[in-house]
Parts: sequence; structure tokens; C-alpha cells
Amino acid sequence: MPIITIFGATGTQGAAVLEHILKDGKYTPRAVTRSLNSDKAKALIARGIEVVEGNLWDKESLKTAIKGSEAVFGNTNFWHPDIYPANPKSEVTQGKNLVDAAKEVGVSFFLYSSLPNATKESNGLYTHCYHVDNKAEIEEYLKASGIPYATICTGWFMENLWNFGSLVKTSKGYDIPLAIYGPEDKQIGTWISHDFGQAAVKVLNRFKENREEVLGKAYPVVSYRFTYPELAKAIGKALKKEVTFTTLETTGSAELDEAFTYGAKFGMYNSTPAPNPDLVALGVEFGTLEEFLQAEVVPRFA
Repeated sequence: MPIITIFGATGTQGAAVLEHILKDGKYTPRAVTRSLNSDKAKALIARGIEVVEGNLWDKESLKTAIKGSEAVFGNTNFWHPDIYPANPKSEVTQGKNLVDAAKEVGVSFFLYSSLPNATKESNGLYTHCYHVDNKAEIEEYLKASGIPYATICTGWFMENLWNFGSLVKTSKGYDIPLAIYGPEDKQIGTWISHDFGQAAVKVLNRFKENREEVLGKAYPVVSYRFTYPELAKAIGKALKKEVTFTTLETTGSAELDEAFTYGAKFGMYNSTPAPNPDLVALGVEFGTLEEFLQAEVVPRFA
């Protein structure tokens, strides 16, 4: 069975891809971690999954990790303390190392988790959204490398509701306190564990079946489009509790404040309906918002 090497396999995106690769059964996943001694790495090993070490600062370690793979799922973590806040542009170096390693070992397909270029999309108004622009720059480098590739792109992770405390208990129920976004501003939501993982597998499989259909194409994983008051109302109905939305002045991070302002004022993937019909055509079965709430939110917050 061909191997797909999955970077970030112990994180939210990579874990989703790994689980759906296992479920699909057409590829053998190889998980890459910085340390085989981490609890998450040990948990994967205990399940019989191949786990190897690889450091995005060290191209030779990446080549060793990737060698023998037919495909790679690549992503980079801007929020790692090696990068943010000390040296935000260094994420690009990591991404280029990963692309170079994949090219040098001769992988057949590179599936990259990317984002739009905020500087270009805003016509130069927002130029410090590094965690967005870095990924767009890495994507351009990947395109120029000549490696057969496609990209899958995320919106706001729906898992942020519990992973990053975006749903907060109050005396009457819950509140969604979020910076910058006003009650009329639209947000794109991606159910990572359900929809993103599926999308990765479906794009990968279509490459095997008809490579020209997916080569160089970007697939935004648009699960939902909502205002935060709309999301609060839906959560409240599912939990049978009062759920409110509060706009905060700042995230406490200049990087995030600018990124949120860009997202709120310009939007992302504005021409892509929810759910994304291109991914539906590949066979992705997007979960409805009600299904997401019942599967993920009710068990955690009811």
C-alpha cells in the first residue's frame, strides 16, 4: 500500500487527515513528529501507526522522514514559539525546507494546507497577517518547485469553541467572546475533524484517479458561513441554554487583531458557497451545523 507522510499528525489538522486516511484504507499513514517521546506520539505508536521524527528546521531529517512516500500532507505551525512572536517570517523557511525535501526524495503528490494572501486580497491594506501570508508564500514556492500539488484551505476552526476557549460559561449559559468581529460580520467555519480530513482524502484519491482534475487547484474547506450571533443562536438551541455573542476590542495580539480585521472586513473565500461544491463533487460529505453541534458541542457543554 502506498505511504502518505503526514506532517503535524499530532495537531488538529494532521490528526484529522490521519484518521480519515486510516478510515479510507487506500494509503498507509506515516506520522511525523518532532519527538517520539511526546504523549501524542506514543499514543499513535501504541495504535500501530508508524511515527518518525522530523524537524522543519532540518531538511535532511525531513528527507529521511519522507523517503519512500508516494504523497505528503504538509502544514506549518505559525504559532509555535520557535516562530511567533520572535520571528514570524521564519515559518516560510520551514515551509521551503519541507518543499525542498519532498522534491529531493521525489514524492508524486504534495497536498498542502494553505491560506489566502491577505496583503493581496486587501490591496495592501493589511500587510502584517503573517500567519496567513506566510502560507500563501510557501504555496507559491511549492508551485514553482514543479512538484505535483494541490492545496486545501481552512476557515475558522469550529474546534476553537473548546480548544481555545471560544465558548465561555456564564451565569445564564454561555458566551462567545471574540475580538474585532461585529454582529453583522460573516465568518467561514471549518469542521476540521470531520470535513477537512475527508477533503484531504478525497483530493488525494482523485489525484490517483485523474490527476489533471486536481493539479494546482485550491480547495477551501468551507463547511459553514455564519455571523457569530447566528452561531450563538444555533448553539443555544442545541444546548437549550442562553448563548450570547460579545465583541471584544482586541485579542491582545497585533498579528491576530489585523488578521481578524481582514477576515471581518474583506471575508475569505467569498466566491465559494458553503459547503464547497467542488469538494462535494469529489465525494466529501460535509456535516451540517446541527450535526456538528450534536456530535461535538452538546457532549462537551450540555
